[in-house]
Amino acid sequence: MPKRGATRARLSLTSLIDVIFLLLLFFMLSSTFSKFGEIPLRTSSGNARTDFNDAPIVFARLTARGVTINGRAVALDRLETAVAPMRRDGDLRVLLSVAEAAQAQGLADALRAFQSLPDARFAILE
Repeated sequence: MPKRGATRARLSLTSLIDVIFLLLLFFMLSSTFSKFGEIPLRTSSGNARTDFNDAPIVFARLTARGVTINGRAVALDRLETAVAPMRRDGDLRVLLSVAEAAQAQGLADALRAFQSLPDARFAILE
């Protein structure tokens, strides 16, 4: 026979839900979902000079469709072979113009490709 004075108290889940919500909020705000990195940039205007003053100049244009080198479309993985005939004594200057329709990821990919070119300096035109 059960005792009449011993009643079981109801378990309230309100505080547990609050704790779970606060933990979820903490982890969402403290974690990053994107990988960020730095890409050093050097902008050029009008008649800016680079370190290789007598090196040949290559004009590159970044659009939404990709990169063109001196007016010819070039895939980023074939960039080094496309600029190889334009080098003089191994040196090269690249001036990069970015179209308004170009995407940020395309610019980051192009900058990585241009930075990987040996003995090449590049500047971004404003």
